[in-house]
Amino acid sequence: MCEKLKEVNTWLSTVFGDQPVPQFEVTTRTVDILYQLAQCSGARCSNTALLTDDLKQKASEYQADGGHLQDVLLQGVGLSYASLPKPTADHFNALVASAMVLGVRDTSLCSFIPAVNNLTNEVLEAEKTCRTLDRELRTLRKRLGATLMLRGSLQEDISKTVKVQEVESAKMEERLLNMDFVKAKSKELNQRRERAEDQLLSRSMDKSLTHQAIVQLSGEVAALKQEIIPLKKKLEPYLDLSPSPSLAQVKIEEAKRELSCPCLEDSHTSTLLMFTFMP
Repeated sequence: MCEKLKEVNTWLSTVFGDQPVPQFEVTTRTVDILYQLAQCSGARCSNTALLTDDLKQKASEYQADGGHLQDVLLQGVGLSYASLPKPTADHFNALVASAMVLGVRDTSLCSFIPAVNNLTNEVLEAEKTCRTLDRELRTLRKRLGATLMLRGSLQEDISKTVKVQEVESAKMEERLLNMDFVKAKSKELNQRRERAEDQLLSRSMDKSLTHQAIVQLSGEVAALKQEIIPLKKKLEPYLDLSPSPSLAQVKIEEAKRELSCPCLEDSHTSTLLMFTFMP
């Protein structure tokens, strides 16, 4: 760990230079992490130095080739870059700029043709990708239009639903108010009914005079009237016979005892029974 810590301190001093190295907690984990960073940084610096040396060597080689070519042109043809006319110099500059843009080693035709072919292939691939993106964009625009139409329809439906809910809420509130009123009224009527029943009980009212008893008695009377209808039809042949009051009175008393019904004391019913039992 001591050797790692020394290498870490050395690396940190190199990195920060004249600035003081920040304080850090010296533990096995922190030392290991900083040691790994130092190793990675050293490897990267070494690679960068090698690349720099290679580029410097290539630059010196290019300069030597350029000087050799200039000497050949100057000694063999008698031309120099300074003595070239402006159009020729412009062409040379354009050729050099094209070579730099294409990334070729030299300006020979064997270097330019593959570079141009590669660039053409890249352009074709870019156009193909552009056409694919255009188709996808048109599809997305169609979907976006349909989505926007659906969104508008949904918003319209939502607004209608909100209005309907507001109307239903108002109706519900009105119904609740009516329900509260009906409940209060029903409670009041129940209290009044209870007080009336208490008053009737305190006055010893006969239950036969209540509405329920009267309704029940009315039903019994209606049933008896239905039973009398066939008896009336039987009496029709005897309506023209002379009455026998004594025998009819006996039959009436017997019928009263059999039926034991107060409603038969009606005069009309007695007359009907008198005609029924005539000899």
